[in-house]
Amino acid sequence: MALLVETSLASGRDILRGITRYVHEHTQWSLYHEPHGLTDAVPTWLATWRGDGIIARIQTREMAAAIAATGIPTVDVLGVIPHLAFPLVHVDNTAIARMAADHLLERGLRRFGFYGIQGENWSCQRWMGFAAAVSPLEVLKYEQRRGATGRRSWERLENRLADWLKSLPKPVGVLVCSDQCGPQVLEACRRAELDTPDHIAVIGVDNDETLCEVCHPALSSVDAGHVTVGYEAARVLDALLQGIPPPDRPVLIAPQQVVARQSTDMLAVDDPALAAALKLIRERAHLGLNVDTLAREVGISRSVLQRRFRAHLKRPIHQAILAAKIREAQYLLTKTNLPLATIAERCGFKHQEYMGAVFKARLGDTPAEMRKAARRAARR
Repeated sequence: MALLVETSLASGRDILRGITRYVHEHTQWSLYHEPHGLTDAVPTWLATWRGDGIIARIQTREMAAAIAATGIPTVDVLGVIPHLAFPLVHVDNTAIARMAADHLLERGLRRFGFYGIQGENWSCQRWMGFAAAVSPLEVLKYEQRRGATGRRSWERLENRLADWLKSLPKPVGVLVCSDQCGPQVLEACRRAELDTPDHIAVIGVDNDETLCEVCHPALSSVDAGHVTVGYEAARVLDALLQGIPPPDRPVLIAPQQVVARQSTDMLAVDDPALAAALKLIRERAHLGLNVDTLAREVGISRSVLQRRFRAHLKRPIHQAILAAKIREAQYLLTKTNLPLATIAERCGFKHQEYMGAVFKARLGDTPAEMRKAARRAARR
């Protein structure tokens, strides 16, 4: 089986993971994969290749014609070329946009923006899905041509994007069509002197962990389900090889979840003191922040701050501080090899045993159990 799936993007690598998972569970296929980029030319060996099946991210009509000429059963896992003769297994862009919208709406946001790529059908689908999900609220759109940074000054593009971000009503939630554009948007926020997430909460798509973690702050993202795309594409191809007719419509895979990171770690509130308190909790909970210090920092009495917290957030301040400590500890447990005692100290817990008791009571697992589960998931 030939796998014409690029490895330059996390989505492509996830598709390959899904394909190999299906193969390990169900078949004895021999797989051939030649690493390449999404925009690379059609491989010359394809014209004389005599394999049994193909799974491909078909980017151009030239590639579609070359694959069709082989006469080999094929499944497309990209969907950018309409009306191809091959069955399509793809992420559900409308559902992705709806999941992102729900995440932003849950944070109390009622103003929205969308950053897309002009002329790309998947970006357009995400834009329309996002607009429908937050309707009747308005979504302001900004689009850029693919590869525009190669034709114009990067500085000019960043300044234009910064100007658009400054023009948005605040606070605002922005859906970025792909994690690939996330660093550009967050850099433009810094250039515009806009705080993320308090002024602009930003969420991407595809959960490209490397890109999301490189961003500052780390980028929240929708796990679109590309591993399942690969798995289901292999299942469809396996059926074709057994003489089973292809599906009569595209197989659309539902997104998995929102992986929430710092770029959407906010709650939209109109109370300036409460907004300032939430920001301080996010930034300094692990430094021993307490209610008295928090009230002094935001300039109101402890009792007034407690009352506003309960009225708007339905929980006391100390629970919000503890939740922020837990989130930081969860990140270090799953993303680093730091000893548990070091994590407890960094996150503001009195000692490792207390952190363990808090995790067990609130999350049902100890820190050690959570770390083991994360490592098992990473090996799948």
